[in-house]
Amino acid sequence: MITMEAKSKAPERNIYAMALEQLDHVAKVMHLDPNIHEYLKYPKRELTVSIPVRMDDGTLKVFTGYRVQHNQALGPSKGGLRFHPDVTLDEVRALAMWMTWKCSVVGLPYGGAKGGVIVDSKKMSKGELERLTRRFTAEINFMIGPEKDIPAPDVYTDAQVMAWIMDTYSMEKGYSVPGVVTGKPICIGGSQGRREATARGALYTMQEACKHLKMNLKGSKAIVQGFGNAGSIAAKLLSDEGVVVVGVSDSSGGIYNEKGLNVDEVIKIKGETGSVMHYSNASKVDRREILLQPCDILVPAAYENQIDEEYARKIHAKIIAEAANGPTTPEADRILHERGVFLIPDILANAGGVTVSYFEWVQDIQALFWSENEINNKLKEIMTRAFANVLKVSLDRKIDMRTAAYVVGVGRVAEALTIRGIYP
Repeated sequence: MITMEAKSKAPERNIYAMALEQLDHVAKVMHLDPNIHEYLKYPKRELTVSIPVRMDDGTLKVFTGYRVQHNQALGPSKGGLRFHPDVTLDEVRALAMWMTWKCSVVGLPYGGAKGGVIVDSKKMSKGELERLTRRFTAEINFMIGPEKDIPAPDVYTDAQVMAWIMDTYSMEKGYSVPGVVTGKPICIGGSQGRREATARGALYTMQEACKHLKMNLKGSKAIVQGFGNAGSIAAKLLSDEGVVVVGVSDSSGGIYNEKGLNVDEVIKIKGETGSVMHYSNASKVDRREILLQPCDILVPAAYENQIDEEYARKIHAKIIAEAANGPTTPEADRILHERGVFLIPDILANAGGVTVSYFEWVQDIQALFWSENEINNKLKEIMTRAFANVLKVSLDRKIDMRTAAYVVGVGRVAEALTIRGIYP
């Protein structure tokens, strides 16, 4: 008998190897210069640090942290920072590489970076978390900055963590530097619309996909796997557009009702209890099995490697919008494409977050801030243009949307590297 815990666990797979496999595939498709291909396989810079933290009980614990900068051909590197017990250096390398392509595909003047600390932050007090964050910032201080590398929130980090990073960096500089991070509280230089940006950007790509497929978004049925910031807001935005959200899940499990969930109520219950499983008017489903329930639109917004070959053969959705990074394996990609599932790849679907982070960075540098309406309009313009560019490549070359997105993203970075040349 398979327990729920065993069923829920995604297949083990090295995601850096997966990222390299995706790069190898697109290099063949676009006949990429072998020298440029070789260059792009490796991070530009990576750092591993020890982070000693005085705990509340007086003991000292040492945590391990990473910061990886994959590429800076288009500009300073940009990428989130995650606090999670399962963080690995290869995971951070892969996420940094994906950030390079993500920034490129939507036309941002950034390269990719990522950071991570191996820690179960849920078990830490606020004071311990602050001391961890500030010491980690001090250790990577020389690598980051508005002109070098700009961190942002990711898994189990938030605006408060970004505020501590900004303050620590600023204290060492001797003056306030709001542009060192994005995703900050608005009162210290954060941007309107940043919290909703990843989900809102994904919504814009789903709208464009529905137009292309001549499918009505309103009245369609959607499932969202993962009910953190991106997933819960995506569910809310879809519901507001008239989509019937029939299933959601979090780390505890999933809930499904073919007639639809009351998304506002689910969000309220999640906030009060910490889990969607306390919502009563729905069937309980395994957190990965939620991916296989009947729907028109599927939004993976959890972790990597959730959709493998087995799941790809069973998914009912017509559209998959990857709000998470790397939720689909290359083998599953091929199966979904053969089955005619329209997949909006992560480097396009969830690029709304880094796009509004870019807006925040620009606003900090100018000390001139925009309204939320201006932010959302600019975001929609960039996301719809990027979707159109990728769709055109997909149709012209007769290739799947992920490969098309990589052709656009890798192509722009390769062009920049070719023009800049190799130093010395």
